[in-house]
Amino acid sequence: MDSTRCLSVVVPVYSEETIIPEFYRRTKSVLAGLADRFDHEILFVDDGSRDGSAAVLKELSGRDDRVKVLFLSRNFGHQFAITAGLDHTRGDIVVTIDGDLQDPPEVIPDMIKKWEEGVKVVYGIRKKRQGENAFKLLTAKLFYRLIRRLSDTKMPLDAGDFRLMDRRVVEALRTLKEENRYLRGLVSWAGFTQSGILYQRDRRYAGKTKFSLKKMIRFALDGILSFSDKPLKLAAYFGFFITLGAFGMALRVLIGKLRHPEVLVSGWTSLILAVLFIGGIQLISLGILGLYLGRQYREVKRRPLYIVAEKAGFDTAPADGPDSPAPLSSPEPCAIVFTEVNKP
Repeated sequence: MDSTRCLSVVVPVYSEETIIPEFYRRTKSVLAGLADRFDHEILFVDDGSRDGSAAVLKELSGRDDRVKVLFLSRNFGHQFAITAGLDHTRGDIVVTIDGDLQDPPEVIPDMIKKWEEGVKVVYGIRKKRQGENAFKLLTAKLFYRLIRRLSDTKMPLDAGDFRLMDRRVVEALRTLKEENRYLRGLVSWAGFTQSGILYQRDRRYAGKTKFSLKKMIRFALDGILSFSDKPLKLAAYFGFFITLGAFGMALRVLIGKLRHPEVLVSGWTSLILAVLFIGGIQLISLGILGLYLGRQYREVKRRPLYIVAEKAGFDTAPADGPDSPAPLSSPEPCAIVFTEVNKP
């Protein structure tokens, strides 16, 4: 086997102690079937878990030298956890997959087949989503279609963060340091040859989702505002048409007064409603503008995307923080994947 061919699996984890052992078992079984073609590493990024996940991950790392773990100093968020993993992998190909077993690791060999055919990014397309309520299914479907329509970057429908990426794609992503991260959009923006593969998304193996409605809304806003300025244009269009309407109403009142000067001007109710309507549009427009400005404010501060508190399974013990990722260079064999994992 060519020892330089390495497969890295990046797994963001947040309070999943009951699932990690089964995820590890299934993933190792899949990787064992690829052992004649790839060496491998499994890189867990613990995103500030509040249960016993850290202890479980340390135990796995202690008995399997191909398991690396990054412990972030706090919960930075799913997209930053993936970013940390990507910053510190060495694989010729990298698979990102959530640790809740909704995305089955058994799909990885099919992704590799497409990569071997020359595809640089292979993303999973959810043809069916089990264990999710009608509200989640509807909002997810609407979101993917909305952002595809609003954005100039064409993103695949019904595709999450379960994907395989070639090393060249990973290194391109590592140069993108924006804080408002929507990795699905960044991968599409980066280009390269991309193709999807259908799979059935399973129910969670155990526990409850940590992705609350509030986080879903914030994630959707990050995706839309990071890849589209059309909300700003929409606000401008509203203002333009309302102004035209106001001029039309003023002209109508003026003509009526000239034709019938003895008639008092009426319509105070409609006037108040018009004022309230225009005021509401103004507040919405200011709110949209504020969202964009707020994101710019966060970007100009240039804070690190993540901070590593501790590492396990790496050759270098101290946590040097987010400024010491693996160098942008040719990947080295998994057996000597020594580097740090910094979580965003």
